[in-house]
Amino acid sequence: MLPLRFRTLPAALLAAPPDKPFVTMWRGEDDVETVTFGEFTRQAVLQSGFLASHGVQSGDTVVLIMPQGVPLMAAFVGAMLLGAVPAILAYPNFKVEPAKYRFGLRGVSANLKARLILVAPEFPDELLHDLSGDRDVRVVRCDDTVGSAALADAPPAIDPDRLAFIQHSAGTTGLQKGVALSHAAVLTQLNHLAQVIRLDAEDRIYSWLPLYHDMGLVACFMLPLACHVPVVMQSPTDWVMQPATMLQLISTYRCSLAWIPNFTLQFLARRVRPEDRLGLDLSSLRALINCSEPVRASSMDEFLAAYAGAGLRSNVLQSSYAMAETVFAVTQSDVTGPGPRRAWVDADVLRKRRCAQPVRHTARGATCLVSSGGLLPNTEVRIVSDDGAELGPGGVGQILIRGDSMLDGYYNRPDLTAQTLKDGWYWSGDLGCLLDDELYVIGRKKDLIIVAGENISPQDVEEIVSAHPAIYDGRVVAFGRYNPGLGTEEIVIVAEVREGDDLRNASAIDRELRAAVGAELRVGLGPIYLKPPRWIVKSTAGKPARSTTREKLLSEHAELRVAET
Repeated sequence: MLPLRFRTLPAALLAAPPDKPFVTMWRGEDDVETVTFGEFTRQAVLQSGFLASHGVQSGDTVVLIMPQGVPLMAAFVGAMLLGAVPAILAYPNFKVEPAKYRFGLRGVSANLKARLILVAPEFPDELLHDLSGDRDVRVVRCDDTVGSAALADAPPAIDPDRLAFIQHSAGTTGLQKGVALSHAAVLTQLNHLAQVIRLDAEDRIYSWLPLYHDMGLVACFMLPLACHVPVVMQSPTDWVMQPATMLQLISTYRCSLAWIPNFTLQFLARRVRPEDRLGLDLSSLRALINCSEPVRASSMDEFLAAYAGAGLRSNVLQSSYAMAETVFAVTQSDVTGPGPRRAWVDADVLRKRRCAQPVRHTARGATCLVSSGGLLPNTEVRIVSDDGAELGPGGVGQILIRGDSMLDGYYNRPDLTAQTLKDGWYWSGDLGCLLDDELYVIGRKKDLIIVAGENISPQDVEEIVSAHPAIYDGRVVAFGRYNPGLGTEEIVIVAEVREGDDLRNASAIDRELRAAVGAELRVGLGPIYLKPPRWIVKSTAGKPARSTTREKLLSEHAELRVAET
């Protein structure tokens, strides 16, 4: 393991061996950029001077909206060199509906109260107003020729307990929640992470993950920066368009570590043509770590079968439970072991009694849970019931986390901080259980639906569906259900049709709802169930009760109760 002896992230960078390769950015076979730690440091110092020339000072918040690449990374570190606090936001792309993107920009801009917003030269002019609004904030286009600045002879005097950066979770509501993280918390997490994955100087990380997400930012940028190991990157868009390039880059550059959401496994197994698998040598890959989505045994098995001839190690697939609020990882499977543990439990007991009751894998109604691994050092987890009582092994309840690499709070949101941080424990909103001292994650955080790694708010879907003239306004429930054929969740809709509307028009309504949701959210829908008035279960407050309605739908439709293995 590589020990971390630094107190701040800039100090870690300035101590890196200058001639060692740091970032290899792949944009195509004829467009590959590699920078050493020394070259990257010089770029970061230049960006620091550029930001300072525009009035950025220590303690200021700086928002970065730039495409994935070295300039974005250098600007991020350049802000930290000043003692400023950077926050990366997603760059607009074809997958994001413009109105939704604008909504997110306005929300983040209002919450962060940034001193400066740095955007790429090609950032669309029509979006600039959504960044600044009516506030006194400077929006500056990043110039490739940022001038010159002297390289510091010593790390800047930054208090380790000061904020290092702010992470924003995905989704409409998540954009309002900036996770504030100190240098001390980040470096503590990196130290633990390096220890549990057995990181050494010969490792090389691969990533297509966006830098505004904790997997991409922490595991694939901050970790190699602080531990002085190289990373090979490509943009998420390039990977989605050419999925085989992930494996080709791992093979070519002999990468040993990568983090992925679960859907990636089946995406690679099904979207990469057999002829594109020829010649792959994945024997260098010692850990492909599955996190961000629930870990699925079927996805793991399908991937291993598809690439059995590519030299994969039998234990290459590993798992982790991670979130921005703990900087990154809470748990990690043993990378030297045979792979994540699998627990076969009674699906009916799990659903109805919220208990993971082990059974033989051949038992009727058995379902497979995959462990997210054991706890990182100095990390505690409790599982509690709805009334806060601690549950024993196998009991399914909310996951509470306490450790030495935690968020300071949600930036400028003391209300949200008070709701989730209580007596040092972070109330995650996720459901899980402990079996044999390992964590199994069962449910989804705050009802978010994760489709191919993207967080979809059920409220956003419900609002769009409710707008259809045939649907009873407000009588819609959306929830996620794992689709084994896709390797990720799909969105299930149940909606009440207005009195007088003929359910024989269901096929037309179905088509129109799919078109509306697709146009607004750029996501497809799974099954849609149209019901008569008063079918949806309501809470005592008169609102649709999502969980109870979901259980009612499951009880009436056997096709939704297929065991997820």
